[in-house]
Amino acid sequence: MSPLGAPGPLVLIVEDDEAVRRVLTTSLAGEGHRVIEAENGATALRMAAQYAPDLVVLDLGLPDLDGVEVARRLRTWTAVPIIVLSARDQEAEKLAAFDVGVDDYVTKPFGFLELLARIRTGLRHSSRPVGGGPENVFVCGALRVDLEHRLVRVDGKDVRLTPTEYKLVATLVKNAGHVVTHDRLLREVWGPRHSEQIQYLRVYMTRLRRKLEADPLRPKLLKTDAGIGYRLDTNDT
Repeated sequence: MSPLGAPGPLVLIVEDDEAVRRVLTTSLAGEGHRVIEAENGATALRMAAQYAPDLVVLDLGLPDLDGVEVARRLRTWTAVPIIVLSARDQEAEKLAAFDVGVDDYVTKPFGFLELLARIRTGLRHSSRPVGGGPENVFVCGALRVDLEHRLVRVDGKDVRLTPTEYKLVATLVKNAGHVVTHDRLLREVWGPRHSEQIQYLRVYMTRLRRKLEADPLRPKLLKTDAGIGYRLDTNDT
């Protein structure tokens, strides 16, 4: 049966290394995913437009277009989850990828189980419905956030947050499972004039961890991606 006619989420793998593509295709198919492949950026963009995949796994070192440029072009017309899979491990390169809208970043060499967990998170996040009603209630472990009524609870008890603390939590909830860069958090919570004030984030994240985490010194919800931003982790609770 063709991957396009089978059940399961459709994953587009963009990778110029044929051996890596083959391993990923075989492994993901074994987990019930449909897979299509592209060996360069131009083909990836064409296939994304033609087949509308549910998720993209994207290498950055492509022979024609840089992967960051591929992600930037995808983001002009689709919100499909994009997981970078790359040997590039410098913070500046990761930040450039997140700034154009990728959802996650896995560094080579990688463990397949880790990548699979990231894919599941990306698919789960993208499948959440948008609009009013129960879907505006986010639950993760002991944390419950009602976005419609602006209520936050931990272990069934109301948590009092300042307006700024709530805006920060709401932004992370809306992007749960994905890194939100320092710049984006600062712009969305404090405004564009504060995009360089990273110390604001550090202070407020410390406050939020004291209010929301069972152990603020070993956070399981509010994770730091050093040099990049913060993530509301949905895997570790």
